Amino acid sequence: MSITMEMIYKWDEEDCLKKYREEFYIKEGSIYMDGNSLGLLSKRAESALLSLLDSWKHHGIDGWTSGEEPWFYFAEKLGELSAPLVGAKEEEVMVTGSTTSNLHQLLATFYHPKGKRTKIVADELNFPSDIYAIQSILKLKGLNPKEHLIRVKSRDGHTICEEDIIRQLNEEVAILILPTVLYRSGQLFDIKKITKAAHEKGVIVGWDGCHSVGAIPHEFHLWDVDFAYWCNYKYLNSGPGGVGALFVHEKHFDKTPGLTGWFGSDKQKQFDMEHSFTPAATSGAYQIGTPHIFSMAPLLGSLQMFEEIGMKRIRHKSLRQTRLMMELIDQELSEYGFKVTNPMDDVCRGGHVSLEHPEAARICKALKELGVVPDFRKPNIIRLAPVALYSTYKDVYETVQILRTIMNEKHYEKYSNEREVVA
Repeated sequence: MSITMEMIYKWDEEDCLKKYREEFYIKEGSIYMDGNSLGLLSKRAESALLSLLDSWKHHGIDGWTSGEEPWFYFAEKLGELSAPLVGAKEEEVMVTGSTTSNLHQLLATFYHPKGKRTKIVADELNFPSDIYAIQSILKLKGLNPKEHLIRVKSRDGHTICEEDIIRQLNEEVAILILPTVLYRSGQLFDIKKITKAAHEKGVIVGWDGCHSVGAIPHEFHLWDVDFAYWCNYKYLNSGPGGVGALFVHEKHFDKTPGLTGWFGSDKQKQFDMEHSFTPAATSGAYQIGTPHIFSMAPLLGSLQMFEEIGMKRIRHKSLRQTRLMMELIDQELSEYGFKVTNPMDDVCRGGHVSLEHPEAARICKALKELGVVPDFRKPNIIRLAPVALYSTYKDVYETVQILRTIMNEKHYEKYSNEREVVA
């Protein structure tokens, strides 16, 4: 059955999340399909930032304990609001650091090579920064990353077979580090299954949730995940360079963080200024330095929307939109050499569509010229992410129609097939 504009208009009219599009600043005449790299600014996020600036203006240093949102407890409040997104207890989530600094913190805490158990397993399609952090921690332990970092190979260059991951787990492996969703292809791993298999082999498991948190419901506590970490500026719309977050299962609260700093202190002891560290009894212990209040502020406004909506409704719309996009690609672009490289099955697909094409870089430039904001990943991947909070079904339909025009009229040929400095 062909997809028609009448069908698209009907789906947009029936969309239970349509009112939230009005919450965001969307450039007129633009279709934004890059929310898996940087989410758009919402009016609530803007208001939250202005409110925190106002608290500084009116309270000065007393803003740490006064005002509507006292800064001293702000990270904890954001952690509590974030917890339902990942299926965690409130005390298990903390908004702090960045993706990579949080991974360094967690590896410093959980990676203790002993006897045969010295290796870290990751995958060869992982985001480079995670691999850099793992290589760094191995070197700090005096170990050669070429010997002690095992990267599970991809069979097709786009996805990783879960059984291949599980087969790498043995008595020599200390930690398994994986992304919940592969950033290029959008493959969603079975977090529960892999975590259980790793624990059966005595392996600690950490998950990078950057490409899933805010788009896909998780149950980190129930699945017995040891730790996780993620950014908040993609699907959670906290703004460029927004503060990251981490999860530590309560069963590990007896551990002292590998990297300690004064904001990880028990709050009742922090200003005693003692030279002996008394960690917070929760994930708050994993904070290091003073919270970046203004970088954190927009997240408050964004999380209020997620609290209203719930992850199930967001995931339902996200899957429906990516499925529509794949069907339209098949319907409209089959003759132009595009290959969908993300999983087709809903249970294995993240929040974006991954399109492979030899001319991907120049096609992305043509898309931008015609009002669509895509995302390019070297060497030949176009990522398109309809985001449930602000993308319409019409956006999805028009994106594919514009792609068809670009290919039919060869708009892309006037551009070089090379990425910009920032892809």
